[in-house]
Amino acid sequence: MLKGKTLIAAFAIFSAGISQIAMADGDFAKDHPRRAEVNHRLNKQNARIHNEVREGDMSPEKAERLHKEDRRIRQEERRMAADHGGAITPQEQNRLNRQENRVSRQIGQ
Repeated sequence: MLKGKTLIAAFAIFSAGISQIAMADGDFAKDHPRRAEVNHRLNKQNARIHNEVREGDMSPEKAERLHKEDRRIRQEERRMAADHGGAITPQEQNRLNRQENRVSRQIGQ
């Protein structure tokens, strides 16, 4: 009986430690509305780029350049979120949206 309780207690401590690690990474807020909106736009742009290449309207080289810009924006979004406990501020969201707008205007040109 004591062995079972010890195992349960060890599992509870392990689980608590794992959840603390996830929260330290900021993963707990990955679905924060401002982050979700930014990432949704990045995903849509990614799909648009792939579609343009598939239809022959964009060269693979240009697609790679635009994907690289989107990856940089996503990395910046993650850094911003890490600085604010997993969320981004409205000002940061606006900044990221402006960057996404610049990439978006290059798709379909």
